[in-house]
Amino acid sequence: MTWNWQRPGWPKFTYDSNALAEPERQFLLRAGELIGAFRHIGADDQDALRIELIGDEALKTSAIEGEILNRDSVQWSLRQQFGLAFDRRRVPPAERGIAEMMVDLYRNFAAPLTHDTMFAWHKMIMAGERQIDVIGAYRTHVEAMQVVSEGEDEPEVHFEAPPSACMPAEMDAFVAWFNDTQPGGAPPLPAVTRAGIAHLYFVCIHPFEDGNGRIARALAEKALAQHLGQPSLIALAYTIERARIAYYDALERNNRELEITDWLAYFAKTVNDAQVNTIKRVNFHIAKARLYDRLRGRLNERQDKVIARLFRSGVDGFAGGLSAQNYISITQSSRATATRDLQELVAMGALTRTGELRHTRYHLNV
Repeated sequence: MTWNWQRPGWPKFTYDSNALAEPERQFLLRAGELIGAFRHIGADDQDALRIELIGDEALKTSAIEGEILNRDSVQWSLRQQFGLAFDRRRVPPAERGIAEMMVDLYRNFAAPLTHDTMFAWHKMIMAGERQIDVIGAYRTHVEAMQVVSEGEDEPEVHFEAPPSACMPAEMDAFVAWFNDTQPGGAPPLPAVTRAGIAHLYFVCIHPFEDGNGRIARALAEKALAQHLGQPSLIALAYTIERARIAYYDALERNNRELEITDWLAYFAKTVNDAQVNTIKRVNFHIAKARLYDRLRGRLNERQDKVIARLFRSGVDGFAGGLSAQNYISITQSSRATATRDLQELVAMGALTRTGELRHTRYHLNV
């Protein structure tokens, strides 16, 4: 089977730029909308939202690879690195490492890409890993680097990357391409197009023994941020993880040829969906702050606990809506107390009510 890196002309990808003109325009439009929404948030709330958005990206980019991390540990590590937490609570290596990479990406998005940048990221995300031979450097093993899944009769090879001996030359070319195509480069590429090519190009080289997907998504976010002139805070991994099969299918459809319009169309839609998700979450955070301002001093301890729990469920809300039984479980209260508390929350305008009797459910009024 022939892979894209074996084609004449590699790594010069081709695509229909006309098919990407509208997604590129939408990206810039929504970027302005997101920047405007963020400015309506106070400084303290901006810090909290920044931790939440970066933390969710850290969790989701790991979850895409099947690594489930502890949310509280990731967020605590982020607060430490941003100078918002001062006790040195111990954070497990995996959670600390992915948080370090996301903070480095946030702070240094504008810097040119270097091999050392990616080596540092690899050391961060492989923190605590004991089964990888080469950490913080490109792979050197002589065996073929393959992406394989278990088939019914025998393993199925979804992709085979260039041999390890080619990594220095391949990655020199990648770094040069990434820096040459940034804003002001020669020649520069549009934001979403460049980010999409960077992602696919990198994973097709597959330069590390492990962690390539996480670094590819970080590179895509770096490319987008460079075009905006500030961290994008885009929910890219958050959006990909919700349709992970479609993501892997799109990668597999585009690892044999150099014509990649299909991949870039998929990626552009994903980026625009990610922006919509981020804008929703920013607006949700604004609504949260306004609701708490309106309810300040009016909630009892039980009600405050439940409202906080509902907000932690995020934009998608509490699965199936909050029931009276959920309220009892969260607060350890009696049914009569739960009923009275819920009625008060509806009267205050904190919750809305749908359904009747055992089908009654409550939702945040945001």
